[in-house]
Amino acid sequence: MDEAGTSASAGSAPRGGRPARSGVFYIFTQQDLPAWKPAMTPGYVIAIFLIIGIIFVPVGLICLQASNRVAEIVHRYDIDCVPNAYRSNKQAYIKDSSISKKCIQKVKVQYHMKAPIYVYYELDNFYQNHRRYIKSRSDKQLRHGLQYTDSSCSPMERSNGLPVVPCGLIAWSLFNDTYDFTRGSMGLMVDRKNISWRSDREHKYGQDVYPFNFQNGSLIGGGKLDPDIPLSNQEDLIVWMRAAALPQFRKLYGVIEEDIQADETITMHITNNYNTYSFGGKKSLVLTTSTWLGGKNDFLGYAYLITGSSSIFLSILFALIHVKIPRPHGDAAYLSWSRKNGNN
Repeated sequence: MDEAGTSASAGSAPRGGRPARSGVFYIFTQQDLPAWKPAMTPGYVIAIFLIIGIIFVPVGLICLQASNRVAEIVHRYDIDCVPNAYRSNKQAYIKDSSISKKCIQKVKVQYHMKAPIYVYYELDNFYQNHRRYIKSRSDKQLRHGLQYTDSSCSPMERSNGLPVVPCGLIAWSLFNDTYDFTRGSMGLMVDRKNISWRSDREHKYGQDVYPFNFQNGSLIGGGKLDPDIPLSNQEDLIVWMRAAALPQFRKLYGVIEEDIQADETITMHITNNYNTYSFGGKKSLVLTTSTWLGGKNDFLGYAYLITGSSSIFLSILFALIHVKIPRPHGDAAYLSWSRKNGNN
């Protein structure tokens, strides 16, 4: 009797230390817990596509309307600001410091632009996301200063035997074109404060870290920095150091806090310092307003419209197919989970 009981208990024990095929843990690991498992009948599919279309189409129209309310001026100036004598050799012009880089361009405003008006510079064919370029910086040095001379800043780590602050290719290639605006005989003030992220100013750039030995080498990459102003207040640098993901990007230059009326002519006084001619880049000046959705961007609206319209079309198509060629429904009682619940 004892031997039989022992053999029976041994037979029911898990083999090889494996858990028994029962219990909550086993059901959970096998993803066999009770759950809602809808049967996607033609009616459900048609209703889902129809609801998606009914929601997405109005949202797309609202997004397009918000985008169309944005007044935007995009003016490319890198070609027009080169003197005629240097049109065939733009690099000679941009590298010659004895040639004036001042340039005056005029644009006529087509639509009323309500303040605040954001001033951006736009670069094209500039790959800030290049691996070597984007890694050439030292976040510790930007925060704490000269005590960190990071080798990741190569090849702009030292100059004339001394460390560079801020180091790296990103800082070295700082954008340095400048812009001023006039309307008739009156100037338009551009607010250059608070153009960077507050979190960057307060947490990523030191208030007691000052530029040191910056752009003092034989090869000058871009703009210079005031050595008497801490990095946390060098907002042009902070904006530039936030690298863009795409080769065409915009960065904030300032904000105009005055309305510009339709049909007014704005005179742009540009200092064309930055060299984009050596790599075939483009430079543009952008003046734009904004809405609750942000700047001008039709993609989101069209994406909603296309998705919603496609869903409505598919729902109509499936409905016609279902009416013309109806498909008999299976008996839900024969579904595996239905039979399992019935057995329980």
